[in-house]
Amino acid sequence: MSAPVVTRFAPSPTGFLHIGGARTALFNWLYARGRGGRFLLRIEDTDRARSTPEATEAILQGMAWLGLDHDGEIVSQFENADRHAAVARELLAAGKAYKCFATQDDITAFREAARAEGKSTLYRSPWRDADPASHPDAPFVIRIKAPQSGNTVIHDEVQGEVTIRNDQLDDMVLLRSDGTPVYMLAVVVDDHDMGVTHVIRGDDHLNNAARQMMIYHAMGWDVPVWAHIPLIHGPDGKKLSKRHGALGAQEYQAMGYPAAGMRNYLARLGWSHGDDEFFTDAQARAWFDLSGIGKSPARFDLKKLENLSGLHIAQSDDAALQQEITGYLAATGAPALTRRQAEMLSRALYCVKDRAKTLPELLEKAHFALTSRPIETEEKAAKNLDTVSRGMLGELTPHLQTDSWDKENLEGILNRFAESKDTKFGKLAGPLRAALSGRAVTPSVFDMMLVLGKEETLARLTDAAQDAEA
Repeated sequence: MSAPVVTRFAPSPTGFLHIGGARTALFNWLYARGRGGRFLLRIEDTDRARSTPEATEAILQGMAWLGLDHDGEIVSQFENADRHAAVARELLAAGKAYKCFATQDDITAFREAARAEGKSTLYRSPWRDADPASHPDAPFVIRIKAPQSGNTVIHDEVQGEVTIRNDQLDDMVLLRSDGTPVYMLAVVVDDHDMGVTHVIRGDDHLNNAARQMMIYHAMGWDVPVWAHIPLIHGPDGKKLSKRHGALGAQEYQAMGYPAAGMRNYLARLGWSHGDDEFFTDAQARAWFDLSGIGKSPARFDLKKLENLSGLHIAQSDDAALQQEITGYLAATGAPALTRRQAEMLSRALYCVKDRAKTLPELLEKAHFALTSRPIETEEKAAKNLDTVSRGMLGELTPHLQTDSWDKENLEGILNRFAESKDTKFGKLAGPLRAALSGRAVTPSVFDMMLVLGKEETLARLTDAAQDAEA
């Protein structure tokens, strides 16, 4: 029986959870969740100058919005520094690492001489095989003894077999002269101690894998399965940047994209399952595999994100959509819905959610249910409320004193009224839209009347008719 899958997301808390990081987190989450495995979170906060609690909080909030729940406690890389240093000393004691007393000036002089002679500037320390008796009483770093011949082969689930000549690998520093461990050591030790079986990360880390494998081999640890995913590019084929829309995850929430739509879109950025574009979370968990990840960079496309978001809004459960809207309003700093507005929105969702690509669009279409009397009328809609139209609404109101407030009956009443005025219902629709919502573009008149109910509908029509008498 194979070991359970364990993946991890390991962001540096130096900024927001950007779109590339969000996709990396999603891929790790999908791979673990689809196999009954564990998805872990590690904050790589060893860079104390740049790491901030605010950035950590932003990353956690971005993941919470995307619904990427993690297992176990959050691991702080900085807090494991003693463990990292202990591994470096263990390798030193085993003769697989050595003390290097070279100063920065020594290394610079070596490289300048190598450059002048046309040789490789890869630093080769004279202390690698030095007799410990010759060691000075001076500061030193601990370097690993890299293999000096042959090749290192990275078996990557996305990139295939990647071969790196060992004579291109230097004796990497593990422990600095002040006793602090380097990032490359910390990553390997943490991944091993956390039981990570699959390392799924950006392909900008591909070369790091060869150097990190030196530590795995030296410690006799199992090397994880590697999967280095291509980075995301903008529509112009260049590396994704802010001008392409490479914003923090929470900014997409504030723009009104539903989390399910964002998950769907991010999953399709560089991964595919046949020709499927729209899929549910359950399908994504069941389908996601490493073989479906392409080797070429994915291109960020805001229109595709909008289209998928619209499909998810349309198919979303009403209660989940209400919750999403609450989160969206909080993210934008907008006032929360009142209890009455929330109730009215719940009643209106059926007739507005299949026509909106974002949550702001949905709320605009549901404006008629969220607003209250007196209705403010926008300029375009006001053109439909001239004196004649208002008078007609006044005449219509008594006809709507019916006990059967359903679509079929309302259609009959309005069509008969239009005929009595020797006009078509279309001529009546504009004034009705304006009176009921203050907008020129709305859901169907009948849907609005059903959502608002008899009492509120009649009150709004009466208001509009009385304005004609004023």
